[in-house]
Amino acid sequence: MRRIAAAVLLLCLLAGCAGAVQIVEFCPDPYLSGDLDEYLVLEGEGLLDGYVLSDGEGGYRFPPGTRIDGQLVVARSGAAFEEVHGYFPDFESQERTPAVPDVIPNGNLLMANRADELLLYRGTTLVQEIAWPRDVAAREGQIHYLDDGVWDPRPLFIGQSRFAPRTFEGVAVAAFAAPDCSYEVFRAAVREAKREILVNVYEFTDEKMAGDLIAARERGVTVTVLLEGGPVGGVSAEGRAVAGALNRSGIPVLAMTTTDAAHAKYRYDHAKYIVIDGRTVLLGSENFKPGGYPAPGLQGNRGWGVLMKDPELAAYFREVFFFDAVGGDIVPLEGTAAELYTPWAPDYTIEFAPCRAEGARVTPVISPDTSVLILELIESAEENIAIEQAYITNETASELNPYLAAAINASRRGVTVRVLLDSAWFNTEGDTDNDEMIEIINRIAAAEGLPLEARLADLEANNLAKIHNKGVVVDGKVVLVSSINWNANSPAFNREAGVIVEHPDIAGYYVAVFEDDWEASDGSGGSGPEPDRLKIAAAAGILVALTGLYLYRRRRT
Repeated sequence: MRRIAAAVLLLCLLAGCAGAVQIVEFCPDPYLSGDLDEYLVLEGEGLLDGYVLSDGEGGYRFPPGTRIDGQLVVARSGAAFEEVHGYFPDFESQERTPAVPDVIPNGNLLMANRADELLLYRGTTLVQEIAWPRDVAAREGQIHYLDDGVWDPRPLFIGQSRFAPRTFEGVAVAAFAAPDCSYEVFRAAVREAKREILVNVYEFTDEKMAGDLIAARERGVTVTVLLEGGPVGGVSAEGRAVAGALNRSGIPVLAMTTTDAAHAKYRYDHAKYIVIDGRTVLLGSENFKPGGYPAPGLQGNRGWGVLMKDPELAAYFREVFFFDAVGGDIVPLEGTAAELYTPWAPDYTIEFAPCRAEGARVTPVISPDTSVLILELIESAEENIAIEQAYITNETASELNPYLAAAINASRRGVTVRVLLDSAWFNTEGDTDNDEMIEIINRIAAAEGLPLEARLADLEANNLAKIHNKGVVVDGKVVLVSSINWNANSPAFNREAGVIVEHPDIAGYYVAVFEDDWEASDGSGGSGPEPDRLKIAAAAGILVALTGLYLYRRRRT
């Protein structure tokens, strides 16, 4: 496609036009019935006299004297396009919307969903050709777009954002670990809020965290909560009870879900962050659930989180929030009047307090927009990589997860790589779960003699409920804290949020947390505090009998 773009430019220069005209975006299979909102986008400068669009069967040209200066949108129906995108196209090709000019048709150009082509002519010269599925993969709702001469560098669906990578310097960061001090950091941050709190989280079932937000609302802080409207297993009874309590306090609770008005922007809104007063961002791997933010001294998940203070960084996440929180796929979440409660949890001995540092360099990682930054992080490693994940799944039976593949390739060039995965029953009971993944990694390491090792976490030795982390530390200097699971869905189709933090103290903090989990999982039983076995056995019996479905739902959250 780069050669095609170059040919377009050369032809336009020879013809004396002001700038290369080419197709840079099109959507042949949108969500509306009948695909009336299908469209394409031209980009360039100058007169469009002589340009013709065709699919080999029908086509159209533009009214004489039509100029393009930047981008120009042609939709099949102006009214349908406006319904989906919120604004009218520049032209329409079939319908007769009074507010939208018509192209001059020659037959019907209808983009077929699964297989078709677009041809751009200038006079009798073909200057651009795009065919699918040859050049792009056909999928309902996908927008195909050209970026630096490459079609579809990442999946993009109707309504999704296109945030570019940005890096922020001089950020004050407080690193924290769950279950040790996650709630401590959350509570302090919310209590400092004076004007506004924006919450975007996949699931929210925690009674005390809801109480903190309600207290902020009662002292005059504007609070808005955005949740996933269709998490795995549905919104739980606890989640609806929290939504009801928040709503009764005056806090709007919104949900992202497919509606009659619009298809959901993302497969799941799986992000986990809050923005406070346009200055502070709290972000991590954990949902707002008792296991992710337990009261001090109670058992929970192993997760990582960061509290970051910087107005420009906060403005970035505030923009992400408001982009996601509007549109036809956003609806009020109906809550219930059920009583809130916090489930029993075993005692836990706190090992890690928050670690604070100034002057960090922070790069947001927003899925699906900038998930590629994770690959770049792993590929940048020179000495060592520590990976702690809830789970890792491969793309296919014969194709490794791309992040894992990058880590293994790093070990082939001498980088020491360690991988620690969760060992809870719901991540090990299947035939292709974490225990099999550990075997695959260690088998590759042994066969090639690589500085590569994988372990299942010893949850009992470290008194953890599960490993829910999605973190990476590179060279003891740079750390990824995120909500992004290592599967095919999370980086490419979900809304996720993470940050890459460059600061030796912050990275060193997570190395210490990782080492604690790694050493406890060396097969010797570890030296961590022993849980109360009788209480755990009783609780396990109740959970298996009454909430097995609930636990299954937690598997991929």
